[in-house]
Amino acid sequence: MKITILTLFPEMILPTLNASIINRAKEQDLVEFEIINYRVFSQNKHKTVDDTPYGGGAGMVLSVEPIYFALKSIEDYKSAYKVLLTPQGKTYNQKLANQFVKKDHIILICGHYEGFDERVREYVDAEISIGDFVLSGGEIGALAIVDSVVRMIPGAIGDKDSYINDSFYNGLLDYPQYTKPREFNGLKVPDVLLNGNHKLIEEWRKNKQIERTKIRRPDLYKKYQKNTK
Repeated sequence: MKITILTLFPEMILPTLNASIINRAKEQDLVEFEIINYRVFSQNKHKTVDDTPYGGGAGMVLSVEPIYFALKSIEDYKSAYKVLLTPQGKTYNQKLANQFVKKDHIILICGHYEGFDERVREYVDAEISIGDFVLSGGEIGALAIVDSVVRMIPGAIGDKDSYINDSFYNGLLDYPQYTKPREFNGLKVPDVLLNGNHKLIEEWRKNKQIERTKIRRPDLYKKYQKNTK
């Protein structure tokens, strides 16, 4: 799998790609990263990438030209899955992460300033938001997508069971987890986790997932009920 990130701030991206599971997947050649500073593709002598909006208004708008020419510099940009990070996009979730991990090449386009020239949208396949809040740019959103996708690449974290019970993967929140000591300040590990009966443990965990989701995320619980009928 290959992930290309178009950004004005590569220094925000690189440290995360060189740490933890993402770095391990990269070292194992499970994923290839390409970081492109699209300022390089600015078409003016001052290498600016934004300008004042036609019609007036506050802030600066990213030009279509540097993003377009940055995309064209990528050999397989036409067949790659091109994603624009924008507050106006579809809200990112685990279902989308499951779809993204099946792509051979994803291009993530990070914005900045007040917004994009509307014509940028003509060159992408999807528009994604990571939530109903505003960030200074798309870099944090791009990294969130990278982390959620890379961890599901076969071999990235070794054991598939490490993520198939994660929150949202099966439409439910994760079950409670415990480790040593068995008792701390009067708080004990549930007996069912200590008896070695794996069938009972799995039943307990599933029931706890359902219970926790119903209480904490009734919206997810309703979807889960609908999908299991």
